[in-house]
Amino acid sequence: MKNLLKWPSFVLVLVLSLALAGCSTGEEATNSSGGGGEDAAAKGTIEQIKERGKLIAGVKYDTKLFGLKDPASGEVEGFDIDIAKALAKQILGDETKVELKEVTSKTRIPMLQNGDIDIIIATMTITDERKEQVDFSDVYFEAGQSLLVKNDSAITGLESLGGVKVLAVKGSTSAQNIREKAPDAEVLEFDNYQDAFTALKAGKGEALTTDNIILIGMQQTDNNYKLVGGNFTSEPYGMAIRKGDTAFVEEVNSLLKSMKDSGEYDTLHEKWLGTKPE
Repeated sequence: MKNLLKWPSFVLVLVLSLALAGCSTGEEATNSSGGGGEDAAAKGTIEQIKERGKLIAGVKYDTKLFGLKDPASGEVEGFDIDIAKALAKQILGDETKVELKEVTSKTRIPMLQNGDIDIIIATMTITDERKEQVDFSDVYFEAGQSLLVKNDSAITGLESLGGVKVLAVKGSTSAQNIREKAPDAEVLEFDNYQDAFTALKAGKGEALTTDNIILIGMQQTDNNYKLVGGNFTSEPYGMAIRKGDTAFVEEVNSLLKSMKDSGEYDTLHEKWLGTKPE
């Protein structure tokens, strides 16, 4: 204390101010980290949905049949959208209590992990690599990768892709698969399916590859294109949930079972895909 008194007064004031500020900051940080943040992290997704009063689902906006935004009405429609509505009805008793947020193959997992969405319902193939980042529901649709080309194209399948520019979507299993199965092809990746299909029509590539059911949706909008090569992969779709949220996984699987038992799943399948599931 005697040594402190020998310091110039302005230095003493500065030292004391810094000490007080440090104590204050530390206390505020402790209160902040020990409050709502931990409580929110501890809550399961179902509880958060009920408190919020709506389900927030990550869906595609550019995938005809599964999730496509109508530019005229602004409505997003498709197989995945109707499943999201059914989940909102099961949890909240009202299918309209759902907010749809656009995701792409590249953005969907980060958006789920960041808490921007509660669930991914977006033509997402279940893979071991993705299981390390998210938990999956049971399979709700079985697709397979194929190729979309112009009707007069000489491409007939994977064996025809040597030196060919093939279009795919960033973050998709399709881009990975085509590099493995057609290593001599040149793969160009785009942010979403709409951009990839536009590029195909503009002649920036000779083939577009993704799941067959997505390609069928594109073909329905332009009959100058056809699918070739059959299905050369298995693409089981699942709904993705934050890692470790077992209760929400069980809730989603319960929904799928009840939809299949009641015939609602068959009705939706026929509504969007033209046939009942095999």
